[in-house]
Amino acid sequence: MPEITSSSLPLMEHFYTLQGEGRYSGQASYFIRLGGCDVGCTWCDVKESWDASKHPTVNTKDIVNFVRVSGSPIAVVTGGEPLMHDLSALTGELKSIGVRTHIETSGAHPLSGSWDWLCLSPKKFKAPLDEVVKKANELKVVVYNKSDFEWAEKFAALVPPDCLLYLQPEWSKASVMNPLIVSYIKDNPKWIFSIQSHKFLDIP
Repeated sequence: MPEITSSSLPLMEHFYTLQGEGRYSGQASYFIRLGGCDVGCTWCDVKESWDASKHPTVNTKDIVNFVRVSGSPIAVVTGGEPLMHDLSALTGELKSIGVRTHIETSGAHPLSGSWDWLCLSPKKFKAPLDEVVKKANELKVVVYNKSDFEWAEKFAALVPPDCLLYLQPEWSKASVMNPLIVSYIKDNPKWIFSIQSHKFLDIP
């Protein structure tokens, strides 16, 4: 196995918390939020992540050390759009200390890194690449309006057969969308309701 070389990544924030969404909801996870995004969701709640130049570049070995010291069994790489960066060194070093590697991505950029779990959250603003769609372990579609159900089905037909399918209301419209999602899942039980439990718990 070739030696993994060190590199640096724009690190917006990092913290040890519980995963709030999807298959690993409620499990201890270390979040690594990278700067940089060109997808531009209008309802994004971390727009400050979009400009990578506004965040310090941090050596991947230092990032991995944050995770190691925390004792977290899982590292979740998110953004922004994390796949704007080459994540091979980061995931290689995380795996070398026995940490599971998870990523949350729109899939709009080529896949890099070695992942134990890939959460794909496709966006209409910039469609995901086929190579990422085919690797998804979890499909999470944010429901902002009624047309998003049709959008969700489009990608449900493209992900692997064992991919978990989640529908998640956009937080600011949850009171309107929640009943629609519940009704849709009752009619289409292959889908699972994704609740942002971290927001109810008031944790990062």
